[in-house]
Amino acid sequence: MARKFTEKKLVIASHNPRKVHEINNLLSPFGVEVVSAGELGLPEPVEDGDTFSVNAELKARAAAKGADLPALADDSGLVVPVLDGDPGIYSARWAENPTGSDKDFNYAMNKVRQAIKTKGINPEGQNAYFTCSLSLCWPDHQVETLEGTVNGSLTFPPRGEKGFGYDPIFVPINYQLTFGEMNQNEKHRISHRADAFNKLVTLCFN
Repeated sequence: MARKFTEKKLVIASHNPRKVHEINNLLSPFGVEVVSAGELGLPEPVEDGDTFSVNAELKARAAAKGADLPALADDSGLVVPVLDGDPGIYSARWAENPTGSDKDFNYAMNKVRQAIKTKGINPEGQNAYFTCSLSLCWPDHQVETLEGTVNGSLTFPPRGEKGFGYDPIFVPINYQLTFGEMNQNEKHRISHRADAFNKLVTLCFN
Protein backbone atom coordinates (compact mmCIF):
# COMPACT_ATOMS: atom_id res chain seq x y z
CA MET A 1 0.00 0.00 0.00
CA ALA A 2 1.23 3.49 -0.86
CA ARG A 3 2.39 5.65 2.01
CA LYS A 4 0.41 8.82 2.72
CA PHE A 5 2.26 12.10 3.15
CA THR A 6 1.34 13.59 6.54
CA GLU A 7 4.39 15.75 7.27
CA LYS A 8 4.38 19.55 7.18
CA LYS A 9 7.79 20.16 5.59
CA LEU A 10 9.30 18.89 2.37
CA VAL A 11 12.60 19.28 0.56
CA ILE A 12 12.50 19.78 -3.20
CA ALA A 13 15.62 17.99 -4.37
CA SER A 14 16.68 20.51 -6.98
CA HIS A 15 19.13 23.38 -7.45
CA ASN A 16 17.12 24.78 -10.39
CA PRO A 17 15.16 27.83 -9.11
CA ARG A 18 12.61 27.74 -11.93
CA LYS A 19 11.92 24.04 -11.43
CA VAL A 20 11.63 24.59 -7.65
CA HIS A 21 9.15 27.40 -8.31
CA GLU A 22 7.05 25.18 -10.59
CA ILE A 23 6.93 22.29 -8.10
CA ASN A 24 6.24 24.72 -5.23
CA ASN A 25 3.20 26.01 -7.16
CA LEU A 26 1.92 22.46 -7.55
CA LEU A 27 2.36 21.83 -3.81
CA SER A 28 0.77 25.10 -2.66
CA PRO A 29 -2.78 23.74 -2.15
CA PHE A 30 -1.50 21.27 0.46
CA GLY A 31 -0.10 23.75 2.95
CA VAL A 32 3.33 22.13 2.92
CA GLU A 33 6.36 24.19 3.91
CA VAL A 34 8.86 23.79 1.09
CA VAL A 35 12.63 24.26 1.07
CA SER A 36 14.97 23.43 -1.81
CA ALA A 37 18.13 21.33 -1.71
CA GLY A 38 19.94 24.38 -3.06
CA GLU A 39 18.79 26.54 -0.13
CA LEU A 40 19.98 23.87 2.30
CA GLY A 41 23.36 23.62 0.57
CA LEU A 42 22.90 19.92 -0.14
CA PRO A 43 25.24 18.54 -2.81
CA GLU A 44 23.83 17.31 -6.10
CA PRO A 45 24.23 13.53 -6.41
CA VAL A 46 25.66 11.92 -9.52
CA GLU A 47 22.76 11.02 -11.83
CA ASP A 48 24.04 7.78 -13.29
CA GLY A 49 20.74 5.94 -13.66
CA ASP A 50 19.53 4.65 -17.02
CA THR A 51 15.92 5.83 -16.64
CA PHE A 52 14.13 8.97 -15.48
CA SER A 53 12.68 7.05 -12.52
CA VAL A 54 16.04 5.77 -11.29
CA ASN A 55 17.55 9.27 -11.45
CA ALA A 56 14.57 10.81 -9.63
CA GLU A 57 14.91 8.24 -6.87
CA LEU A 58 18.67 8.87 -6.59
CA LYS A 59 18.03 12.58 -6.03
CA ALA A 60 15.12 12.07 -3.63
CA ARG A 61 17.04 9.57 -1.49
CA ALA A 62 20.10 11.83 -1.30
CA ALA A 63 18.05 14.89 -0.27
CA ALA A 64 15.97 12.96 2.28
CA LYS A 65 19.14 11.59 3.86
CA GLY A 66 20.95 14.94 3.78
CA ALA A 67 18.08 16.96 5.27
CA ASP A 68 16.48 14.23 7.42
CA LEU A 69 13.17 15.29 5.90
CA PRO A 70 10.88 13.87 3.22
CA ALA A 71 12.16 14.90 -0.21
CA LEU A 72 10.55 15.24 -3.60
CA ALA A 73 12.72 14.93 -6.70
CA ASP A 74 11.97 15.11 -10.37
CA ASP A 75 13.89 13.87 -13.36
CA SER A 76 12.54 15.01 -16.66
CA GLY A 77 13.52 15.51 -20.23
CA LEU A 78 12.59 15.79 -23.87
CA VAL A 79 12.24 12.57 -25.84
CA VAL A 80 12.44 12.70 -29.64
CA PRO A 81 11.57 9.34 -31.26
CA VAL A 82 13.43 10.05 -34.54
CA LEU A 83 16.56 10.54 -32.42
CA ASP A 84 16.03 7.11 -30.83
CA GLY A 85 14.77 8.77 -27.66
CA ASP A 86 17.49 11.40 -27.30
CA PRO A 87 18.12 13.72 -25.60
CA GLY A 88 15.99 11.84 -23.03
CA ILE A 89 17.73 11.31 -19.70
CA TYR A 90 20.65 13.32 -21.08
CA SER A 91 18.50 16.42 -21.74
CA ALA A 92 20.48 18.58 -19.32
CA ARG A 93 23.77 17.19 -20.60
CA TRP A 94 22.89 18.21 -24.16
CA ALA A 95 22.89 21.80 -22.84
CA GLU A 96 26.55 21.64 -21.80
CA ASN A 97 28.02 24.06 -24.30
CA PRO A 98 31.73 23.31 -24.89
CA THR A 99 32.44 27.06 -24.84
CA GLY A 100 31.00 27.70 -21.37
CA SER A 101 30.42 26.10 -17.97
CA ASP A 102 26.72 27.04 -17.60
CA LYS A 103 23.96 25.05 -19.26
CA ASP A 104 22.90 26.67 -22.52
CA PHE A 105 19.52 25.47 -23.76
CA ASN A 106 19.69 27.58 -26.92
CA TYR A 107 22.71 25.45 -27.74
CA ALA A 108 20.77 22.29 -26.78
CA MET A 109 17.73 23.18 -28.89
CA ASN A 110 19.93 23.84 -31.90
CA LYS A 111 21.70 20.54 -31.23
CA VAL A 112 18.33 18.74 -31.42
CA ARG A 113 17.55 20.50 -34.71
CA GLN A 114 20.94 19.63 -36.21
CA ALA A 115 20.76 16.01 -35.03
CA ILE A 116 17.43 15.55 -36.84
CA LYS A 117 18.70 17.29 -39.98
CA THR A 118 21.75 15.00 -39.98
CA LYS A 119 19.33 12.09 -40.51
CA GLY A 120 17.99 13.81 -43.63
CA ILE A 121 14.68 14.59 -41.92
CA ASN A 122 12.87 17.92 -41.61
CA PRO A 123 12.96 18.85 -37.88
CA GLU A 124 9.78 20.96 -38.11
CA GLY A 125 6.72 19.16 -36.74
CA GLN A 126 8.55 16.06 -35.57
CA ASN A 127 6.81 14.13 -32.80
CA ALA A 128 8.25 14.61 -29.32
CA TYR A 129 7.18 14.29 -25.74
CA PHE A 130 8.29 15.40 -22.32
CA THR A 131 8.57 12.81 -19.57
CA CYS A 132 8.74 13.50 -15.84
CA SER A 133 9.38 11.05 -13.03
CA LEU A 134 8.56 12.29 -9.53
CA SER A 135 9.95 10.48 -6.49
CA LEU A 136 8.83 11.15 -2.94
CA CYS A 137 11.25 9.68 -0.42
CA TRP A 138 11.13 9.61 3.38
CA PRO A 139 14.21 9.57 5.64
CA ASP A 140 13.49 5.90 6.43
CA HIS A 141 14.09 5.18 2.70
CA GLN A 142 10.53 4.41 1.65
CA VAL A 143 9.93 5.89 -1.79
CA GLU A 144 6.99 6.35 -4.14
CA THR A 145 7.70 7.13 -7.81
CA LEU A 146 5.24 8.18 -10.52
CA GLU A 147 5.76 9.10 -14.17
CA GLY A 148 3.91 11.60 -16.35
CA THR A 149 4.11 12.62 -20.00
CA VAL A 150 2.84 15.28 -22.39
CA ASN A 151 2.86 14.68 -26.14
CA GLY A 152 3.49 17.24 -28.81
CA SER A 153 5.73 18.27 -31.69
CA LEU A 154 8.85 20.30 -32.34
CA THR A 155 9.02 23.72 -33.91
CA PHE A 156 11.98 25.85 -35.00
CA PRO A 157 13.27 28.45 -34.40
CA PRO A 158 12.54 28.52 -30.63
CA ARG A 159 9.59 30.70 -29.62
CA GLY A 160 8.88 32.35 -26.26
CA GLU A 161 10.78 33.45 -23.18
CA LYS A 162 8.63 31.72 -20.55
CA GLY A 163 9.27 28.33 -19.04
CA PHE A 164 12.76 26.83 -19.22
CA GLY A 165 14.82 24.17 -20.91
CA TYR A 166 13.39 22.94 -24.20
CA ASP A 167 10.02 24.69 -23.71
CA PRO A 168 10.49 27.13 -26.64
CA ILE A 169 10.62 24.33 -29.25
CA PHE A 170 7.78 22.16 -27.86
CA VAL A 171 4.18 22.58 -28.98
CA PRO A 172 1.78 20.34 -26.99
CA ILE A 173 -0.95 18.50 -28.88
CA ASN A 174 -4.06 20.62 -29.61
CA TYR A 175 -2.15 23.88 -29.01
CA GLN A 176 -0.47 26.38 -31.33
CA LEU A 177 1.75 27.99 -28.68
CA THR A 178 5.00 26.52 -27.44
CA PHE A 179 5.51 25.92 -23.72
CA GLY A 180 7.82 28.93 -23.94
CA GLU A 181 4.97 31.17 -25.14
CA MET A 182 2.16 29.71 -23.08
CA ASN A 183 0.66 31.23 -19.95
CA GLN A 184 2.54 29.35 -17.26
CA ASN A 185 -0.62 28.50 -15.31
CA GLU A 186 -1.90 26.75 -18.43
CA LYS A 187 1.42 24.99 -18.93
CA HIS A 188 1.38 23.80 -15.31
CA ARG A 189 -2.12 22.40 -15.87
CA ILE A 190 -1.17 20.18 -18.83
CA SER A 191 2.55 19.53 -18.40
CA HIS A 192 4.37 16.23 -17.89
CA ARG A 193 5.21 17.41 -14.37
CA ALA A 194 1.53 18.11 -13.65
CA ASP A 195 0.60 14.66 -14.98
CA ALA A 196 3.11 12.97 -12.68
CA PHE A 197 2.13 15.24 -9.78
CA ASN A 198 -1.59 14.47 -10.16
CA LYS A 199 -0.77 10.76 -9.95
CA LEU A 200 1.37 11.40 -6.86
CA VAL A 201 -1.40 13.41 -5.20
CA THR A 202 -3.90 10.60 -5.82
CA LEU A 203 -1.48 8.06 -4.39
CA CYS A 204 0.06 9.92 -1.42
CA PHE A 205 -1.83 13.13 -0.62
CA ASN A 206 -5.54 12.24 -0.93
